[in-house]
Amino acid sequence: MNQRLLITATTAGLLGGSMLLGLPAASAHPSSPPGQAKTVQLDASLHELNDSGATGTASAVVRNQLIRSIEVQAHGLSPDAPHAMHIHYGDDARNECPTMADATNTRGDTGISRLSTVDGLPAYGPIVVSLTTTGDTSPASALAVSRFPVSADGDLDYSRDRIEFTDVAGTGYPGAGGTGTAKQIADAIRDGEGVVVIHGVDYNHNGRYDFASAGASELDPSLPAEATDPAACGVLR
Repeated sequence: MNQRLLITATTAGLLGGSMLLGLPAASAHPSSPPGQAKTVQLDASLHELNDSGATGTASAVVRNQLIRSIEVQAHGLSPDAPHAMHIHYGDDARNECPTMADATNTRGDTGISRLSTVDGLPAYGPIVVSLTTTGDTSPASALAVSRFPVSADGDLDYSRDRIEFTDVAGTGYPGAGGTGTAKQIADAIRDGEGVVVIHGVDYNHNGRYDFASAGASELDPSLPAEATDPAACGVLR
């Protein structure tokens, strides 16, 4: 791994607080095990953002308030770099991928439009799941870059089992802090409203995330925007 690309951050829930074709649930049958009616297979095609060249797929099996399994394969990512990945959702978001028309930032080195993570929030909503390789998967691990997968020559192959949904503040539900319960969020994801986002774009192709081309991230000024800007996105349906 290129050690210069490994950026460790522990800002709890910053991405989530500031703010995966879905099949209909099977009909319940008397002999079906409990929860069978709430088990769905979800799939997403991931498309590039910020002219990253990244594409891929994601698939997940969601049952009740548990992601029984999830897989993400992507290609064309910034090579040998850590890539933060999340499932986003918000009750008051469009629950879709943003486009470059949503961009309000530019790259300082070229003046080209740049879509930041914050720019994309009205489309995909806050983070509800952090797709880390180990440990915690809640929004509290949103910026735990040392626990996200690293692309091998631009390719990423991720899988993880048994990810539990949690209550998440800032998801737009009525009440204190707009907190959505684990059940509300899981129901919405099963209904096809979850958005998978892969972050990390080495804009100037110099082999590391730095401040030269896009400055600091709005999420944490100690991080380059290259480390947090979205590179690929797809809706789990």
